[in-house]
Amino acid sequence: MHNRLKLNCLRIKAIAKIKHIKLNGEEIMKNSSRKRCTVSNVLVLARFLKMVGSLNKLMGFCTIFLLATSTHLRAEQQFIDVVESVTKSTVAIALDAPYKHASPRVLGTGFIVDDGSYAITNYHVVSEPLDPKYVENYVVLSGEGTVVKKIKAEIIKIDLKHDLALLKLDSILTPVALSSKNMLRPGTDIAFTGFPIGAILGIYPATHRGYVSAITPDAIPAMNSQQLNLKMMERLDSVSLIYQLDATAYPGNSGSPMYEPRTGEVIGVINKVLVKDTKESALSSPTGISYAIPVKFVIKLLESNFGKD
Repeated sequence: MHNRLKLNCLRIKAIAKIKHIKLNGEEIMKNSSRKRCTVSNVLVLARFLKMVGSLNKLMGFCTIFLLATSTHLRAEQQFIDVVESVTKSTVAIALDAPYKHASPRVLGTGFIVDDGSYAITNYHVVSEPLDPKYVENYVVLSGEGTVVKKIKAEIIKIDLKHDLALLKLDSILTPVALSSKNMLRPGTDIAFTGFPIGAILGIYPATHRGYVSAITPDAIPAMNSQQLNLKMMERLDSVSLIYQLDATAYPGNSGSPMYEPRTGEVIGVINKVLVKDTKESALSSPTGISYAIPVKFVIKLLESNFGKD
């Protein structure tokens, strides 16, 4: 009897231990499951944060792209507005001789300055003497296509050294603004508007863009005496700096306003003749490089006409 009681006690203890072990095992499994769940949550959170970071980067790139595109579009629209404004002040310089020509013969380009009653062009554009036997006048043509306004112009002041002429008009037109800046640095963006092919197809102003490629003297010393001429000798005595351009100008562009694309302020006057008798006279084949006279010489011409010099 005693042994049976002892055996029962041992069984009860064994069952209790088994239950305790089972409970501990379940607890361990539960804790392990919680840990796995926690690690899984951390990984999911990490992936989520990484995805959010990628989205933020993408949104940042998109924002930068949109801002750049918007800035570019604004700059392009600004340039379009500037060209429209400058074109209103750009005129064709022509010789009106009714007995010789059915319509005025376009010689070059000019632009309106000061109070709107004056125009600037290259002197060589209006250097042709007027024939007293016929009714001949220099005129400016303002407008576009076949709808143009013809205004009589009179030469009142010239600057032979810089090939500039100031014309007085019989009517008022819209003037351009002249830049007060000093010489521009190479690499500066420029634009110019004019009549490169005259009036063959009607009066249609054309605009070209480029940049200042160099600041260069308007004459260079001759390599030998045979290359010297009067114009070169006079210019070598007082050399001026002019703009050399990376842009194509044509003969009809002589006198065109060269201006800043952002503001429309005139910074120079296109010239296709000045360098041929001086800077490039020694070349058997002229380069065709385009040049421009700095606007400071235009300002001096205006000041000398109004007695401010």
